[in-house]
Amino acid sequence: MQLLILDFDGTIGDTSALITSTMQKTLRELQLPVCSVEDCTRTIGLPLEQSFMEVLHSSDLVVGKQCAEVYRRIFSASHQPGVVPVFPHVLESIRFFYKEGITVTLASSRGHASLQAFVKEMHLESYISYILGADDVRKSKPDPYPVQKILRIFSVKPQNALVVGDTKFDILMGKRAGAKTCGVTYGNGLRKELEQAGADAIVDDFGQIPVLLDDRTDYE
Repeated sequence: MQLLILDFDGTIGDTSALITSTMQKTLRELQLPVCSVEDCTRTIGLPLEQSFMEVLHSSDLVVGKQCAEVYRRIFSASHQPGVVPVFPHVLESIRFFYKEGITVTLASSRGHASLQAFVKEMHLESYISYILGADDVRKSKPDPYPVQKILRIFSVKPQNALVVGDTKFDILMGKRAGAKTCGVTYGNGLRKELEQAGADAIVDDFGQIPVLLDDRTDYE
């Protein structure tokens, strides 16, 4: 394995509460039907516009874009350093991958600037080689394009890359690009959805991933 392509929300950072509350605040401000936390959670992993169209059962892209604009404003005002915790064993595992010579990248439906801010806040700048946000691609997950773009940049064959994420959208993106995939169960998706999407492996703890790639478990 030469390349890791990691999701962020629900895989690295526990952003679920912040995302769902911001979505609900957005809908209230725009006087649109306010959806449940569960309905909001099910759309995490999609581009913002599409997430709002899903929860509103709407095909109106104008409404989706309006919601996304308000969401970004509210999220920016709500996000304070430390408000998003990192899931257990993520930081030390990423450092382990780096030491092993595995290239670590991010592919997320979150905007590039937001991802970059989180990477800096979590002191991961030295370990993450490339950040790919929603505004860096012309097609978003579950389309394979984000993975294909990263594979091209690093000249890595799909079979030598592992895509890790917490939702079916991450797994489908990786599978469609021909990469290996690993689902994590502690995020926003369900184990059953990860299985149905065809994940090659499913773990309950991010710290199990290095064991999949290397027999040693004494990483720090």
